[in-house]
Amino acid sequence: MTYNFDRIIDRSNTDSLKYDFATRRGMPEDILPLWVADMDFATPDEVTEALVERCRHGIFGYSEGREAYFEALHNWYESRYGWKVKREWLVKTPGVVYAINQAIQAYSLVGEGVIIQEPVYYPFRESVEANKRHLLVNELIYKDGAYVIDFEDFERKIIEGHVKLFILCSPHNPVGRVWSEKELITLGNICLKHDVLVVADEIHSDFVYPGHEHLVFANIKEEFEQITITCTSPSKTFNLAALQLSNVFIANRGLRKLFREAMTRSGYSQPNIMGLISCSAAYSHGQQWLQELKLYLKGNLDYFKATLSKYVPEAIVVEPEGTYLVWVDLSQVPVFVGMTPKAMDQFMVKKANLWLDGGSMFGTGGAGFQRFNIACPRATLEKATQQLINAIEKEGKV
Repeated sequence: MTYNFDRIIDRSNTDSLKYDFATRRGMPEDILPLWVADMDFATPDEVTEALVERCRHGIFGYSEGREAYFEALHNWYESRYGWKVKREWLVKTPGVVYAINQAIQAYSLVGEGVIIQEPVYYPFRESVEANKRHLLVNELIYKDGAYVIDFEDFERKIIEGHVKLFILCSPHNPVGRVWSEKELITLGNICLKHDVLVVADEIHSDFVYPGHEHLVFANIKEEFEQITITCTSPSKTFNLAALQLSNVFIANRGLRKLFREAMTRSGYSQPNIMGLISCSAAYSHGQQWLQELKLYLKGNLDYFKATLSKYVPEAIVVEPEGTYLVWVDLSQVPVFVGMTPKAMDQFMVKKANLWLDGGSMFGTGGAGFQRFNIACPRATLEKATQQLINAIEKEGKV
């Protein structure tokens, strides 16, 4: 490989949420964090160099993306997904969660229904509830170590809850599904039938494992394009979350107008110049880096699965089709049988010295699960996996 993803970079004392805020959040200072979804890898050199060059200029006034910025986006999505975005569709926001909140405010009223598919990224639920909308949950069906959609329940709840908005997670965080064309068409047709708009969070689209293909929901059918708010960002792909930039594409002119009006009410206008610079550089020069990173992550996944299978055979690693987040069912591991979600979370902290995202935060269907972020050097993942195994073995002997 051209890039060295084995290199361990000390992130302490860099104001890292993942490493510098453990004690403030009630964790041991030396805990090993595999929770929040950022990576322990440096962004491509071309991105860093572009940021340094811009810093040397020394003036950071109000900024906007020029023609080259849109061209970088257009080329990225067309070459990777066959999706030809148009310039007028683009709305830049400081993050996907921000965009989801603006969509909720733009397209629904207080008390109106918004549907999500749990277990799912927990800010979905938080955003719906914070905006005082009526939350409806289409629980994903977990069977034989995999997840499928309950379409009958999805449509029934849309009808009964008078749903206005569906927040789609594609690829799905945390269960790792990359939805098939058939599944997406079925969801989309139900939404068309009942006049439901779709907010498609596709932030993990660049992380798909061999044998699977990410399909841009809005690109499947022209009718879907007209009801969809597609939320994208380079932040997960190139580890740029702190630079706060997302690219939202809204083909429908009326929907785009409503979204911009909601943004105006929130007081947001021009984006972060460093976000613009990093996104353009990443999409223009980061293809080789990403290709090698995905190979490295596949190696991490293979190690993690094989090691758990050998030493904790009762643990079920839900095979991820996408994302660098691994969803593990620990409910049948003897030491965890009958344990409450809170007790399992405490076990991870106090016995394994691991900071993970406990499954219950993603919804009631997440009880008994833990989410592991494997986007780290192999040595870090090996250390974390061994800490988990040692803790389980020691507890089993007590």
